[in-house]
Amino acid sequence: MRPVISTAFVSLDGVVEAPGGEPGYRNSGWTFKDIEFVPEAYEIKGREQEESTAILLGRTSYEAFSPVWPDMADFARYKTLPKYVVSTTLTEDKLVSNWGETTILRSLDEVAALKETDGGPIIVHGSASLNRALSDAGLIDRYHLLVFPLLLGAGKRLFSTTDKDAQKLRLIEHEVYSNGLQKQVFDVVR
Repeated sequence: MRPVISTAFVSLDGVVEAPGGEPGYRNSGWTFKDIEFVPEAYEIKGREQEESTAILLGRTSYEAFSPVWPDMADFARYKTLPKYVVSTTLTEDKLVSNWGETTILRSLDEVAALKETDGGPIIVHGSASLNRALSDAGLIDRYHLLVFPLLLGAGKRLFSTTDKDAQKLRLIEHEVYSNGLQKQVFDVVR
């Protein structure tokens, strides 16, 4: 089975909305505004590109990343990976042509079927709504979190508020950096 890895920049209070400066959110760009850049904190981002064999995105994140990431040197490896977009509304004519193979999945059942195929890790970037749905469906196997020492209050959250049984996580890697950033890698315990 292919593991699904959720990777996120997240505030201490669980907000993942607009970390890179996306418009429309009060605290947009919060990962870079008042946080000193410490390069070693982002080592996991390079490792994710090397270890991933596919990218899974929700429609909103696909629409935000697809005009920019294909031409960014920082994300060159992702250009060669197959992309899967989970959406009930996205149509084939809205897919970009310069970002490699992209497949639209219409349901979480299709994501579950993708996990059953041959291949390595599938990485989920952004996609707050998709992350919550995947978690509720038991489809996430690992979390790669860079936790920022900020409380943002309102905003899209990484984790669902669905009333459900507790989900145990096992911390497998962690580090704290001089700027207060924390790397936390958790495996989901089944």
